[in-house]
Amino acid sequence: MPSAEAQKGSPLTLVLMVASAAIGGTLQYGYNLAIMNAPTIFIQTFVNETFLERWDIQLEDYQVTLVWTIIVSIFSLGGLIGALIAGPMTIRFGRKKCLLLNNIFLMAGALLAVTSRAAKSFEMIIISRVLVGINAGISMNVQPMYFGESAPKHLRGAISLSSAVFTAFGVVLGQVVGLREILGSEPCWQYLLASNAIPGFIQLVTLPWFPESPRYLLIDRGDKEACIKALRRLRGCDVQNCELDEILQEQAETRGMRPSRPWELFADRSVRWQLITVMIISSAMQLCGNDSIYFYASYVFKEAGVAADKIQYITVGTGTCEFTACIMCNLLIERLGRRLMLMGGFILMTIWAVVFTISLWFESSVSWMSYLSMACIFTYILSFGMGPAGVTGVLPTEIFNQTARPAAYMIAGSMMWINLFITGMLFPFLVRELSEFCFVPFAAVCLLSALYVGLFLPETKGKSLSAITSEFHRLNFKGQEEKCGSQAQYRLAEVRLSTDL
Repeated sequence: MPSAEAQKGSPLTLVLMVASAAIGGTLQYGYNLAIMNAPTIFIQTFVNETFLERWDIQLEDYQVTLVWTIIVSIFSLGGLIGALIAGPMTIRFGRKKCLLLNNIFLMAGALLAVTSRAAKSFEMIIISRVLVGINAGISMNVQPMYFGESAPKHLRGAISLSSAVFTAFGVVLGQVVGLREILGSEPCWQYLLASNAIPGFIQLVTLPWFPESPRYLLIDRGDKEACIKALRRLRGCDVQNCELDEILQEQAETRGMRPSRPWELFADRSVRWQLITVMIISSAMQLCGNDSIYFYASYVFKEAGVAADKIQYITVGTGTCEFTACIMCNLLIERLGRRLMLMGGFILMTIWAVVFTISLWFESSVSWMSYLSMACIFTYILSFGMGPAGVTGVLPTEIFNQTARPAAYMIAGSMMWINLFITGMLFPFLVRELSEFCFVPFAAVCLLSALYVGLFLPETKGKSLSAITSEFHRLNFKGQEEKCGSQAQYRLAEVRLSTDL
């Protein structure tokens, strides 16, 4: 248990809480994306040898590719399962305890991965990837919720965006650990797949020392004293009345309401455009093709003309680009706002995808085009990190109230994982069939996403939930502004009266 001195808190407490939650949370998503690139050939050989030893069958190249694609993409199906169970888990156990329990899936997956080679079972790798995917699916939903509910309003975007920073850091870490000189060699690939247990263990040791989400404690549990204690520890000073009043107002607005179920959000007109927004942006985050570069980096850089023995070092650069861009986005998001960074990121990705296609088209006739192709990949990833990578995870926290938020994250997470599975399965075949035009579909997705953000997404920077909700009401109840306004005023009067009482 924390000491009395620790309970007083300090500003450092919030920073350490973010690091502890993220190192075993969204870092795992980026890490488990990246570590699958290095052992590609070794695991494919292992699969082929297993079929030959068991059934005396020599697999064709396309069959090996298919099994490998299943191993890689099954991670997304695990993530979908995790996204679907994350909502009920956060309601029952709370945000912090949910993250701690989530490590059960991780440790079980790591155990299967490290013993798969000795057991001569590629099926154990598939099951391991499902379990690790469940872990990532839960953490990708719960961690931004935990951060958004724990951060002060003026830092809400930056703190929530740290989820994306740690995801990018996980990518870089996975790429570095996957180098041949470390664990990316033939004798060590099973240890590489199981190395994700180390960040999980760090979280298990450190996270219990930090407080639960203040909003969860007050709104879901009705424990005002515990909420105030958590706020004091996270802020390092006396709790400001305005911050506590905002939480109390949200509690009053949701009093007597049970947490929403996902299907109920689809029938609720008052959150129609909020739901459309998170579904479109979460889908675009994967359909833009950025994460496919990490899944199949060797395919992409081979198409760009990079020598095979240099690819592993180039891929580390891609992760470093996204990590750098996410840090820049973290510093700028409270200055530039969510809408501008999200729209700008998609527009830049569209431009670089077009330039990349042109460079691939002329690569055979112009010698320096291969360098332009590589530059386009890096700028594409930089643009992704500056906008969609970070802002997407912030939106559900800012545009849904406490009762709808878990269900909203379930829907957003489901869309993200379904589309990651689709792109993961199709991308190698897109590269094979479309060749230099493989990024044209991604360019179309980015352009359409930028248009949607520019036309329909209101700015949420520094605004209270009630102010953001009123802006969405103009879309949800278009043509009924006057009626909606009178209802909102009546509801606000009820909230003020109940708060005074």
